[in-house]
Amino acid sequence: MATTTRPPVSPFLKFGNKMMQMFHSMGMPVGPMHLLRVKGRVSGREFTNPVAPVKIDGDMYILQAFPKSDWVKNVRAAGRGTMIRGRKARPVQLIEVPEAERGRIAREFPTQVPMGAGIFVKNGVVADKSPESFERAASGIPIFRVVPV
Repeated sequence: MATTTRPPVSPFLKFGNKMMQMFHSMGMPVGPMHLLRVKGRVSGREFTNPVAPVKIDGDMYILQAFPKSDWVKNVRAAGRGTMIRGRKARPVQLIEVPEAERGRIAREFPTQVPMGAGIFVKNGVVADKSPESFERAASGIPIFRVVPV
């Protein structure tokens, strides 16, 4: 039997994720949040997670604060998904950004999504909420470019 190391997810975070899904289903997106729906690599079920994209030069990127999560593994396996904002859904391709190119993207996250930066610190992914800290830690942060299909 395979074992999976899952990062701890607090009940508060689980509750917040469910609330985001509820608001979007009512057509009321909150802040920069989108929902990302991706097919599971093992079960084939669709999973939906809130994400806060970063936009740079017209491109959209998603960063993940739980680098070893099933979310990341599913995105890598599927390579595609559905981005949802409110009641609007669009199919997208998800392309992992090479480590050498992640620094400039990661640096933007705490500036564009300051409320989301704290979870990266709490998880030990970055030392603090500064853009420099995100840039230094970029090689360990999964980043995916979102390309509309």
